[in-house]
Amino acid sequence: MVKILSVNKLSRRHLALAVMLSVCLSGCSSLLNKHVEWETVAPDTYPVISAVGYAPISVQNGASESSRMLMALKASKLDAYRELTEQVYGQKVDSGQSLASLVIQNTRLDSSVQGVIRGAKVVKSYPVGNDTYATELELDFKLVNDLYLSTARPKRVKKVHYY
Repeated sequence: MVKILSVNKLSRRHLALAVMLSVCLSGCSSLLNKHVEWETVAPDTYPVISAVGYAPISVQNGASESSRMLMALKASKLDAYRELTEQVYGQKVDSGQSLASLVIQNTRLDSSVQGVIRGAKVVKSYPVGNDTYATELELDFKLVNDLYLSTARPKRVKKVHYY
């Protein structure tokens, strides 16, 4: 019994010594000052994506044919932006079904797209047939990256100097 207690006391002393030593050594790391140099990271390739949006002319609100055509032009541009946003960020899809007595009562499917598109340019807008307007947009990720770098400045560690 006496030997077991002395081994136990010895183990506790070693443990206490190890804890105190680790606390002391971890405190030393804050004594060193350091200077970190950063560099920006550019991707290897930049994709260019495009989207086409469509809008009917006859259902637009407006007093004249020309005002309805302008509204369809704006609506087709917004539809093209929605498609670009869907390509960049993806689409959220929610669905549900209700069942009663093993018979489907109701089926629901909702989708939404959310995001910010910067740097897209209109390639062209044109009528399609007699009652539809189309707008083509293009998004060059080189321009998107340049816009991002001008505001966010992403960085990685280049070099660390300790002194």
